[in-house]
Amino acid sequence: MTGTLGTEGTAPGDLALAAASAQLASTARGAAVVKGFFDPATSTISYVVHDPLTMRGAVIDSVLDYDAASGRTSTRSAEAIANHVRAEGISIDWLLETHAHADHLSAAPWLQKRLGGAIAIGEHIRDVQAVFGDIFNAGADFRRDGSDFDRLWSDGDRFAIGDLPVTVLHAPGHTPACVAYAIGDLVFVGDTMFMPDYGSARADFPGGDAARLFRSLRRILELPGETPLFLCHDYLTPGRQEHRWETTVAEQRGANVHARDGISEDEFVARRRARDAELAMPALLLPAVQVNMRAGRLPPAENNGVAYLKIPIDRL
Repeated sequence: MTGTLGTEGTAPGDLALAAASAQLASTARGAAVVKGFFDPATSTISYVVHDPLTMRGAVIDSVLDYDAASGRTSTRSAEAIANHVRAEGISIDWLLETHAHADHLSAAPWLQKRLGGAIAIGEHIRDVQAVFGDIFNAGADFRRDGSDFDRLWSDGDRFAIGDLPVTVLHAPGHTPACVAYAIGDLVFVGDTMFMPDYGSARADFPGGDAARLFRSLRRILELPGETPLFLCHDYLTPGRQEHRWETTVAEQRGANVHARDGISEDEFVARRRARDAELAMPALLLPAVQVNMRAGRLPPAENNGVAYLKIPIDRL
């Protein structure tokens, strides 16, 4: 897996895709090293990505373990990431989120205290904060401007992990704030798409939009066919027994059950809406979004020193 280096600056809109494609076509700067960490409780894959030349790295979509029945958290999954980072001698610059997850709590603040790095997400997290701040009646003390995060990305923003260039691609539809990270010649797509036999993410959460999701999928699938795509989740289908979380643009264009070549936007939207109507709400949506809209931090503790999560009755 080779990484490349682009120029500094921003490239909004379609220019971001062109910039990412240009970077993916070059192989001048060596290989990005990727380590995936699979959480079976939520079928989430977190990643540590680093540049072996500089040993600078990033953590993508970390997991804080949470038991809904007891309300207890644990750091088993995050500790595995921290142990790997320390064992390899990686210096963490970024704690990247692809979106405000509805299926797991982020461990970014816990990792930040131990490994450093800036917590970053797409700028449209403000839209998510506005909607769910109201749903949870979070009050005036809850900031809806994204300032709980250290950095907010715009479409086309570029930065670097060591000598590895990164381009941020806004990929809305599952949520308004979804982004993909093109790191060298690799793309981390978040929940935008799953393995070809499973298809795409749901688009029925507040702020979701099936038509926008289709356009985001097709935008990513315009990248070169050999581009590796790393997924945030893998849910097994009846015909597959082993979890996978790496695919390619060509594999997705040829076989994705929702978005392969030849499926129109209208067909996709109809299938996505029909599928979403059959889905139950994610088991951890209420605790997860309540925490993740705060950059992975729990709501402020009350006067007894305990933090509480709210359950809005008949609101969703």
